[in-house]
Amino acid sequence: MRAIQVDGFGGPEVLRAVELPDPVPAEGEVIVRAEAVDTIHVETRIRAGLAEWFGIRPPYIPGGAAGGTVVSPGPWHGKRVVAAPGTRGTYAELVRAEVERLVPIPDGLSTREATALAHDGVTAMGILDGVGVRRGDRVLILAAAGGMGTLLVQLTKALGAHVTGAARGAQKLALVRSLGADAAVDYTAGGWTERVGPVDVLLDGAGGALGERAFELVAPGGRVSIHGAASGAFAAVAPRDGIAVRTIADVQFPAAELVRLAARAFAGTARPVIAREYPLAEAAEAHRAIEARAVAGKVLLIP
Repeated sequence: MRAIQVDGFGGPEVLRAVELPDPVPAEGEVIVRAEAVDTIHVETRIRAGLAEWFGIRPPYIPGGAAGGTVVSPGPWHGKRVVAAPGTRGTYAELVRAEVERLVPIPDGLSTREATALAHDGVTAMGILDGVGVRRGDRVLILAAAGGMGTLLVQLTKALGAHVTGAARGAQKLALVRSLGADAAVDYTAGGWTERVGPVDVLLDGAGGALGERAFELVAPGGRVSIHGAASGAFAAVAPRDGIAVRTIADVQFPAAELVRLAARAFAGTARPVIAREYPLAEAAEAHRAIEARAVAGKVLLIP
């Protein structure tokens, strides 16, 4: 099979297309012929050698979720599924996945859409369950034009919140508005926090100094999710005024919960914004686009 392999940490160029033996499933596993492979920003950090806490060492096949059709014998044979987050080595034509991580793709949802929801839909559902967005809440979403940000805009608006999406550049701001946000602000412009004003809920997918400045806007008794580090680091904040702060650690789930949250995401009204699709062999170009923040929406790899 064709796969992408990393033989040593470094820039996108270390993502190499290779031919490997077809995987063989162990007991409790299946083989999925991938039709789409999910990508997330943290994979670029791992590839660069900046996320040692994941315990990944070269050589390895990147990736954590993929969608396709089960091709191995058994009760799952022929079914369209997503191999949910936690499935290792998905940058490949054939993916070995645990049965406990398989999520059936419902009719009416394409395999590519379901794959685009694999990480971001699960995390978005977990975030919203944790912070408890209510009708009338003033919600600020950082990195609102990213794969998960676009889902959070749709989901919080559907809950009746007043939604402000913060992103970078006119194209991304236009996308945020088109998804239903009440306001969109460019957080690279001076004085952007003054244009937002007080908020009840902060959903921080950017991190770093941006997240720390946004935290200052949270009203007493507010709720915060610090789940993104697109700027290079998670925001460092100290809880105040009864503000409840949740972190990325609060959206790490066991397999059964991942499957349940994925099924909810697949059945929900929020649709992923698939911005670009790259052939599997061009995984390096996909990583370059993700790292350059050049994409408004989701990036998929297509084997």
